[in-house]
Amino acid sequence: MLGTTLTTSRFALALLMLAACGDDTTNTNGTDANNGADANNPPNPRGRGPAPVELGSATDPAASAHYVLLAKTGVTNVTGSLVTGGDVGISPAAASFITGFSLIADSTNTYATSSSVASPGKIYASNYASPTPIGLTTTILAMQAAYSDAASRTNPDELDLHSGNLGGLTLEPGLYTWGSSVTIPTDVTLSGGADDVWIFQISNDLDVSTAKSVILSGGARAANVFWQVAGDVTIHANAHFEGIVFGQTGITLQTNATMTGRAFAQSLVALDNNSITAP
Repeated sequence: MLGTTLTTSRFALALLMLAACGDDTTNTNGTDANNGADANNPPNPRGRGPAPVELGSATDPAASAHYVLLAKTGVTNVTGSLVTGGDVGISPAAASFITGFSLIADSTNTYATSSSVASPGKIYASNYASPTPIGLTTTILAMQAAYSDAASRTNPDELDLHSGNLGGLTLEPGLYTWGSSVTIPTDVTLSGGADDVWIFQISNDLDVSTAKSVILSGGARAANVFWQVAGDVTIHANAHFEGIVFGQTGITLQTNATMTGRAFAQSLVALDNNSITAP
Protein backbone atom coordinates (compact mmCIF):
# COMPACT_ATOMS: atom_id res chain seq x y z
CA MET A 1 0.00 0.00 0.00
CA LEU A 2 2.87 2.36 0.89
CA GLY A 3 4.63 1.57 -2.44
CA THR A 4 1.45 2.41 -4.36
CA THR A 5 1.09 5.73 -2.53
CA LEU A 6 4.72 6.69 -3.27
CA THR A 7 4.37 5.77 -6.94
CA THR A 8 1.17 7.86 -7.23
CA SER A 9 2.83 10.84 -5.54
CA ARG A 10 5.86 10.65 -7.85
CA PHE A 11 3.59 10.48 -10.91
CA ALA A 12 1.63 13.55 -9.75
CA LEU A 13 4.87 15.47 -9.14
CA ALA A 14 6.11 14.60 -12.63
CA LEU A 15 2.90 15.93 -14.16
CA LEU A 16 3.25 19.19 -12.24
CA MET A 17 6.86 19.61 -13.41
CA LEU A 18 5.88 18.89 -17.02
CA ALA A 19 3.09 21.47 -16.87
CA ALA A 20 5.48 24.08 -15.46
CA CYS A 21 8.00 23.44 -18.24
CA GLY A 22 5.25 23.84 -20.82
CA ASP A 23 4.93 27.55 -20.00
CA ASP A 24 8.28 28.24 -21.71
CA THR A 25 7.90 25.95 -24.73
CA THR A 26 9.68 27.25 -27.81
CA ASN A 27 9.46 25.74 -31.26
CA THR A 28 12.59 24.77 -33.16
CA ASN A 29 12.26 27.83 -35.40
CA GLY A 30 12.51 30.19 -32.42
CA THR A 31 8.78 30.86 -32.22
CA ASP A 32 7.04 30.93 -28.85
CA ALA A 33 4.50 28.10 -29.02
CA ASN A 34 2.11 29.93 -26.71
CA ASN A 35 1.67 33.09 -28.73
CA GLY A 36 3.23 32.42 -32.15
CA ALA A 37 5.35 35.59 -32.02
CA ASP A 38 8.81 35.29 -33.55
CA ALA A 39 11.57 37.08 -31.68
CA ASN A 40 12.63 38.83 -34.92
CA ASN A 41 9.08 39.63 -35.96
CA PRO A 42 7.15 41.11 -33.04
CA PRO A 43 3.38 41.32 -33.46
CA ASN A 44 1.57 44.57 -34.05
CA PRO A 45 0.31 45.70 -30.64
CA ARG A 46 -2.56 47.72 -32.14
CA GLY A 47 -3.85 45.62 -35.01
CA ARG A 48 -3.09 42.83 -37.45
CA GLY A 49 0.27 42.15 -39.04
CA PRO A 50 3.78 42.73 -37.69
CA ALA A 51 4.88 45.62 -35.51
CA PRO A 52 5.50 48.74 -37.61
CA VAL A 53 9.00 49.87 -38.53
CA GLU A 54 10.04 52.71 -36.24
CA LEU A 55 10.57 56.03 -38.02
CA GLY A 56 10.45 58.36 -35.04
CA SER A 57 8.30 61.46 -34.69
CA ALA A 58 7.46 63.71 -37.63
CA THR A 59 8.16 66.68 -35.33
CA ASP A 60 11.74 65.51 -34.60
CA PRO A 61 14.16 67.03 -37.17
CA ALA A 62 16.56 64.10 -36.70
CA ALA A 63 13.91 61.43 -37.30
CA SER A 64 13.24 59.73 -40.63
CA ALA A 65 9.54 60.57 -40.27
CA HIS A 66 10.42 64.26 -40.54
CA TYR A 67 11.27 63.72 -44.22
CA VAL A 68 9.32 62.81 -47.34
CA LEU A 69 12.48 62.24 -49.42
CA LEU A 70 15.85 61.13 -48.09
CA ALA A 71 18.86 60.14 -50.17
CA LYS A 72 22.60 59.67 -49.79
CA THR A 73 23.94 60.50 -53.26
CA GLY A 74 21.39 62.73 -54.99
CA VAL A 75 17.84 63.99 -55.49
CA THR A 76 16.90 64.99 -59.04
CA ASN A 77 13.78 66.64 -60.42
CA VAL A 78 13.16 66.93 -64.15
CA THR A 79 10.30 69.39 -63.84
CA GLY A 80 7.21 70.39 -61.91
CA SER A 81 7.22 67.99 -58.97
CA LEU A 82 5.59 68.84 -55.63
CA VAL A 83 6.63 67.33 -52.30
CA THR A 84 4.06 67.91 -49.55
CA GLY A 85 3.99 67.25 -45.83
CA GLY A 86 7.66 67.15 -44.90
CA ASP A 87 11.27 67.89 -45.78
CA VAL A 88 13.84 66.73 -48.33
CA GLY A 89 17.31 65.72 -47.17
CA ILE A 90 20.60 64.54 -48.68
CA SER A 91 23.77 63.32 -46.96
CA PRO A 92 26.69 62.76 -47.30
CA ALA A 93 26.32 64.33 -50.78
CA ALA A 94 26.22 68.13 -50.96
CA ALA A 95 23.48 70.49 -52.14
CA SER A 96 24.97 70.50 -55.64
CA PHE A 97 23.62 66.96 -56.00
CA ILE A 98 20.05 68.25 -55.56
CA THR A 99 19.05 69.28 -59.09
CA GLY A 100 15.89 70.69 -60.64
CA PHE A 101 14.61 72.29 -57.44
CA SER A 102 15.85 75.90 -57.95
CA LEU A 103 17.06 76.08 -54.37
CA ILE A 104 16.67 79.31 -52.42
CA ALA A 105 19.11 79.39 -49.50
CA ASP A 106 17.89 80.71 -46.18
CA SER A 107 19.87 83.62 -44.67
CA THR A 108 21.21 81.24 -41.99
CA ASN A 109 22.39 78.81 -44.69
CA THR A 110 21.09 75.92 -42.58
CA TYR A 111 18.44 74.99 -45.16
CA ALA A 112 16.93 75.98 -48.50
CA THR A 113 13.41 76.26 -49.86
CA SER A 114 11.91 75.49 -53.25
CA SER A 115 8.63 75.87 -55.08
CA SER A 116 8.77 72.07 -55.50
CA VAL A 117 8.57 71.55 -51.71
CA ALA A 118 5.34 72.84 -50.20
CA SER A 119 5.72 75.19 -47.23
CA PRO A 120 6.67 74.73 -44.44
CA GLY A 121 8.80 71.99 -45.96
CA LYS A 122 12.54 72.62 -46.27
CA ILE A 123 15.53 71.13 -48.05
CA TYR A 124 18.63 70.11 -46.10
CA ALA A 125 22.07 69.12 -47.39
CA SER A 126 25.25 67.96 -45.68
CA ASN A 127 27.26 71.06 -46.64
CA TYR A 128 24.81 73.57 -45.12
CA ALA A 129 25.68 75.43 -41.93
CA SER A 130 25.70 73.82 -38.49
CA PRO A 131 23.75 72.08 -37.00
CA THR A 132 22.43 70.69 -40.31
CA PRO A 133 25.34 68.31 -41.10
CA ILE A 134 25.23 66.58 -37.72
CA GLY A 135 21.45 66.37 -37.82
CA LEU A 136 21.49 64.79 -41.28
CA THR A 137 24.10 62.23 -40.23
CA THR A 138 21.78 61.16 -37.41
CA THR A 139 18.82 61.02 -39.79
CA ILE A 140 20.63 58.93 -42.41
CA LEU A 141 21.77 56.48 -39.74
CA ALA A 142 18.14 56.23 -38.54
CA MET A 143 17.00 55.60 -42.13
CA GLN A 144 19.53 52.79 -42.51
CA ALA A 145 18.50 51.31 -39.16
CA ALA A 146 14.87 51.29 -40.30
CA TYR A 147 15.88 49.49 -43.50
CA SER A 148 17.77 46.90 -41.43
CA ASP A 149 14.80 46.47 -39.11
CA ALA A 150 12.44 45.77 -42.02
CA ALA A 151 14.97 43.43 -43.68
CA SER A 152 15.65 41.44 -40.50
CA ARG A 153 12.06 40.39 -39.80
CA THR A 154 11.66 36.60 -39.95
CA ASN A 155 8.92 33.96 -40.12
CA PRO A 156 6.92 35.58 -42.98
CA ASP A 157 3.21 35.01 -43.45
CA GLU A 158 3.85 34.55 -47.18
CA LEU A 159 7.04 33.45 -48.93
CA ASP A 160 7.52 34.13 -52.67
CA LEU A 161 3.80 34.74 -53.15
CA HIS A 162 2.80 34.34 -56.83
CA SER A 163 6.51 34.35 -57.73
CA GLY A 164 6.54 38.11 -57.13
CA ASN A 165 3.70 39.04 -59.50
CA LEU A 166 1.22 40.99 -57.36
CA GLY A 167 -1.08 42.06 -60.19
CA GLY A 168 -4.77 41.72 -59.31
CA LEU A 169 -4.15 40.45 -55.77
CA THR A 170 -5.74 41.61 -52.53
CA LEU A 171 -3.24 41.34 -49.69
CA GLU A 172 -4.09 41.15 -46.00
CA PRO A 173 -1.83 42.61 -43.29
CA GLY A 174 1.32 40.60 -42.68
CA LEU A 175 4.98 40.02 -43.45
CA TYR A 176 5.69 39.10 -47.08
CA THR A 177 9.08 37.94 -48.34
CA TRP A 178 10.42 37.42 -51.86
CA GLY A 179 13.79 36.08 -52.93
CA SER A 180 13.27 37.73 -56.31
CA SER A 181 11.99 40.90 -57.94
CA VAL A 182 8.38 41.99 -57.41
CA THR A 183 6.21 43.38 -60.20
CA ILE A 184 2.84 45.12 -60.11
CA PRO A 185 1.59 44.79 -63.73
CA THR A 186 -2.02 45.46 -62.73
CA ASP A 187 -3.53 47.09 -59.64
CA VAL A 188 -2.87 45.47 -56.27
CA THR A 189 -5.06 46.11 -53.20
CA LEU A 190 -4.00 46.15 -49.56
CA SER A 191 -7.09 45.49 -47.46
CA GLY A 192 -7.11 46.13 -43.73
CA GLY A 193 -7.83 48.55 -40.90
CA ALA A 194 -6.22 51.82 -39.93
CA ASP A 195 -3.83 50.20 -37.43
CA ASP A 196 -2.93 47.12 -39.50
CA VAL A 197 0.62 46.76 -40.87
CA TRP A 198 2.23 45.35 -44.01
CA ILE A 199 5.96 44.73 -44.46
CA PHE A 200 7.22 43.64 -47.88
CA GLN A 201 10.78 42.26 -48.06
CA ILE A 202 12.07 42.21 -51.65
CA SER A 203 15.56 40.90 -52.37
CA ASN A 204 15.75 42.36 -55.88
CA ASP A 205 13.80 45.09 -57.75
CA LEU A 206 10.30 46.53 -57.33
CA ASP A 207 8.54 47.60 -60.53
CA VAL A 208 5.09 49.24 -60.77
CA SER A 209 3.82 49.29 -64.36
CA THR A 210 2.58 52.34 -66.23
CA ALA A 211 -0.75 53.71 -64.94
CA LYS A 212 -1.15 50.93 -62.35
CA SER A 213 -1.84 51.49 -58.66
CA VAL A 214 -1.28 50.26 -55.16
CA ILE A 215 -4.77 50.67 -53.67
CA LEU A 216 -5.60 50.85 -49.96
CA SER A 217 -9.01 49.68 -48.77
CA GLY A 218 -10.88 49.16 -45.49
CA GLY A 219 -9.18 52.12 -43.80
CA ALA A 220 -5.60 50.94 -44.42
CA ARG A 221 -3.03 53.76 -44.21
CA ALA A 222 0.13 54.35 -46.23
CA ALA A 223 2.00 55.13 -42.98
CA ASN A 224 1.67 51.45 -42.04
CA VAL A 225 2.91 49.98 -45.32
CA PHE A 226 6.66 49.33 -45.56
CA TRP A 227 8.52 48.22 -48.70
CA GLN A 228 12.11 47.08 -48.08
CA VAL A 229 13.79 46.73 -51.48
CA ALA A 230 17.38 45.56 -51.98
CA GLY A 231 17.38 46.46 -55.69
CA ASP A 232 16.00 49.35 -57.73
CA VAL A 233 12.50 50.79 -57.28
CA THR A 234 10.76 52.05 -60.43
CA ILE A 235 7.28 53.57 -60.35
CA HIS A 236 6.41 54.03 -64.00
CA ALA A 237 4.59 56.93 -65.65
CA ASN A 238 1.11 57.78 -64.32
CA ALA A 239 1.25 55.00 -61.71
CA HIS A 240 0.19 55.55 -58.09
CA PHE A 241 2.05 54.15 -55.10
CA GLU A 242 1.29 53.89 -51.39
CA GLY A 243 3.68 53.32 -48.51
CA ILE A 244 7.15 53.91 -47.11
CA VAL A 245 9.89 52.73 -49.48
CA PHE A 246 13.32 51.80 -48.15
CA GLY A 247 15.53 51.43 -51.22
CA GLN A 248 19.02 50.06 -50.79
CA THR A 249 19.83 51.50 -54.20
CA GLY A 250 17.78 53.99 -56.26
CA ILE A 251 14.12 55.06 -56.29
CA THR A 252 12.72 56.46 -59.56
CA LEU A 253 9.29 57.99 -60.13
CA GLN A 254 8.68 58.41 -63.83
CA THR A 255 6.59 61.13 -65.50
CA ASN A 256 3.39 62.04 -63.61
CA ALA A 257 3.64 59.12 -61.18
CA THR A 258 2.16 59.91 -57.76
CA MET A 259 2.89 58.65 -54.29
CA THR A 260 1.42 58.82 -50.82
CA GLY A 261 4.30 57.85 -48.59
CA ARG A 262 8.02 58.43 -48.21
CA ALA A 263 11.00 57.57 -50.42
CA PHE A 264 14.19 56.72 -48.53
CA ALA A 265 17.07 55.75 -50.82
CA GLN A 266 20.61 54.74 -49.94
CA SER A 267 21.64 56.22 -53.28
CA LEU A 268 19.45 58.41 -55.57
CA VAL A 269 15.82 59.58 -55.62
CA ALA A 270 14.78 60.67 -59.14
CA LEU A 271 11.58 62.64 -59.83
CA ASP A 272 9.83 63.73 -63.02
CA ASN A 273 6.76 65.95 -62.55
CA ASN A 274 5.53 63.91 -59.59
CA SER A 275 3.31 64.53 -56.58
CA ILE A 276 4.61 62.98 -53.38
CA THR A 277 2.59 63.46 -50.22
CA ALA A 278 3.56 62.38 -46.71
CA PRO A 279 1.13 59.84 -45.24
